Amino acid sequence: MQNQVYIFAIFILNGFLIGILFDIFRIGRISFKTPDIITYMQDIMFWILAGLSVLFSIFKFNNGELRNYVFLGLAFGIAIYFLVFSKIVIKICVNIINIMKKIVKIVIIIPVKYILKLLRRIILKPVAFVVINLKKITKRLDFTRKIRSFFVKNRKKAVYKKDFT
Repeated sequence: MQNQVYIFAIFILNGFLIGILFDIFRIGRISFKTPDIITYMQDIMFWILAGLSVLFSIFKFNNGELRNYVFLGLAFGIAIYFLVFSKIVIKICVNIINIMKKIVKIVIIIPVKYILKLLRRIILKPVAFVVINLKKITKRLDFTRKIRSFFVKNRKKAVYKKDFT
């Protein structure tokens, strides 16, 4: 009887850990917007991890025997976690993640954007100026070539006309 109470307590703890694992995935979904395919992959990963945890506990602590108190302990642990701790854990973790996101934005993202904007002004504006002026010059050169070729062709025609008339 004492062994069964010990195993029951282990599976209550296992259910509690499964609840924490579930909330970790929930916190990730709340804090970060992900595509549906990532959500499906996270669901599969949760069930694999939860299943492996339960199987490990069954083989390690109960010699692979399935008893009703194993499932009752899991259900009881999950229920305790969700009724007592889940909302608090989610609020705290989401707030911590949001604060960390703001810190990362202030410390990393804003300076990087400013540096990129500065580099764009320093590097891209002169390059764009040169490219635009090169285009203008090539257009002028093409235009002058066209004019020259036009006059050269017309001069030859004029010479021929004088010779034959």
